[in-house]
Amino acid sequence: MIGSLALWLMYAWLLAAIVASYLSGRKGYGEKPGLASGLLLHVIGVIIWLVIPAKDNSKWKTVGPFGRRKAEQIAPHAAAAADDESGSGTGSRAASA
Repeated sequence: MIGSLALWLMYAWLLAAIVASYLSGRKGYGEKPGLASGLLLHVIGVIIWLVIPAKDNSKWKTVGPFGRRKAEQIAPHAAAAADDESGSGTGSRAASA
């Protein structure tokens, strides 16, 4: 019985390290400090990274805690060009060139 408990505790320890690494990377500090704090401080490391403020140009502030940027935010000119091409009705690029 102690072997299965040790396995579950190890999974929780590794999950805390993964979450802390993700949070620190999203907040703009890099993944290594989060990994180190997650491995050494376990669940407290995750709580610490939830409290630490994000840097100004981090993904946490620009995109959010989860998610990715939309195509319009990455390349607004390419998204507008794609909308223009789909609405023109020419059929192919060779015909329009």
